[in-house]
Amino acid sequence: MKFSLGKWLLPLYSALALIFLLVPIAYTFVFSFNNSPKGKSNVQWAGFTFDKWLNVCDAQGVCEAFVTSIVVGVIATLIATALGTLMALALARYRFRARSAISLLLFLPMATPEVVLGAGLAAQFLTAGVPKGMVTIIIAHALFCLSFVVVTVKARVASLDPALEEAGRDLYGSPAQVFWKITFPLLLPGIIAAALLSFALSFDDFIITRFNNGGVTTFPIYVYTAAARGVPAEANVIASAVFLFALILVVVSQLSSAARRKRLAKLS
Repeated sequence: MKFSLGKWLLPLYSALALIFLLVPIAYTFVFSFNNSPKGKSNVQWAGFTFDKWLNVCDAQGVCEAFVTSIVVGVIATLIATALGTLMALALARYRFRARSAISLLLFLPMATPEVVLGAGLAAQFLTAGVPKGMVTIIIAHALFCLSFVVVTVKARVASLDPALEEAGRDLYGSPAQVFWKITFPLLLPGIIAAALLSFALSFDDFIITRFNNGGVTTFPIYVYTAAARGVPAEANVIASAVFLFALILVVVSQLSSAARRKRLAKLS
């Protein structure tokens, strides 16, 4: 039997990469059941318990930080999605001066290191005399999420068939009717994908938030501060719950897509 190095090397590399990615998640999940003393280190295993899941808000500040991250993520996502969708439509459908320059500039926040973007925004807020807090965090998150929304929705706009909108206009539909009954439903999957990406980036952000948070504590900042003595098991509970929720969303999305493809195959 002829031995092929490539046949075994790629699966081995893939398995090691998967293990490397899953070990921190598994650690977080396992230590969410750790019976660590309240306010003490959560680094060493002290026994199995469900108490941390049943009383997740016992750790001071963890639930408040989580709620803050949710509020910031939702508001920043709504702002970025609304503005980004309009910008994507303008850049994809219309010709105007500086269109190419604007398209290029939109990629800069995606390519710029977060420490540079965070420091620059903090300097602007300081120069303008804007006190740091919830508002500055939301503005900062909306600004860096905007580029991701524009790129995602713009790709969706480029894939649309203009003949569908032309058919709507031929049937005497007003511009508003054509947009809401034809364009918007076709764009909706891309808009939802952009919004989910925007929320994930906002919820997960630490560097830009740290430069602009003032006295506000989001969940990533709480975890960073608590890491000096070992992240509390309650924080691991919230992180595990968020991961499981995201996993369920992905599974449901994949199952619904597969079911939709089967229905379309039967119809055809």
